[in-house]
Amino acid sequence: MVTPERLSRLDRIDALRAVAMLWMTAYHFAFDLDHFRLIVQDFHRDPFWTWQRTAIVSLFLFTAGLSQAVALEQTRGLGQGWRRFWRRWAQVAGAALLVSAGSALMFPKTFIYFGVLHGIAVMLIVVRLTAGWGGWLWPLGALAIGARFAAPLIIAAVPALEVFNTPGLNALGFISRLPVTEDYVPLQPWLGVMWWGVAAGRWALAHRPQWLGAADAPATGLCRGLAVLGRWSLSYYLLHQPVLIGLVTAFVWLRG
Repeated sequence: MVTPERLSRLDRIDALRAVAMLWMTAYHFAFDLDHFRLIVQDFHRDPFWTWQRTAIVSLFLFTAGLSQAVALEQTRGLGQGWRRFWRRWAQVAGAALLVSAGSALMFPKTFIYFGVLHGIAVMLIVVRLTAGWGGWLWPLGALAIGARFAAPLIIAAVPALEVFNTPGLNALGFISRLPVTEDYVPLQPWLGVMWWGVAAGRWALAHRPQWLGAADAPATGLCRGLAVLGRWSLSYYLLHQPVLIGLVTAFVWLRG
């Protein structure tokens, strides 16, 4: 079992998060090119793009779960308590509000009201309260994921449950139709992915800490660069789209 004192950063979690960040950047760059009509793609129905989005969000939330497993282990020796948790949570929630405001300016009819940062803000609280449930997180995660796919059948059989499709309640993810918004990451199925990340992280810390980068030797080369990038995920998330949009806008303007 890796000791809490050695858990300040685990390079491989940060590097894995950086992979998701770079993948997301490539995806959003293609999305911006389509938005400015420099390419023509269907990001809402083409499996090439929809499956990529699913994989990117899954990787983000799984690494968020791994990080929460580490944070909970730190409570045993480094005082990673609720005060520090709420400070970080406030940063995520504040960033989510910025995303909503920015998307409302650019997409007033389809602005982001419950995207990835909004979902993470809620999931972090749920995960913090349930992380001590041990092996139960695996079936709970499967239940959260499965419920999302069962929801359309259940709602079709019980029309009164259509209420879960309305804004606000659709943040739960128990829906039969997708809302029209630029980003949508509800609790179902995504809380299940984060629960699996926590469960996997706690198992790895107990049995295979080297898998998470807990070895004595620090990361080197490409992995080290990715680990450094992964430590700035929130700032990067907020800045990457304005930078990409600015670059594409400048290109369009220069091209005349």
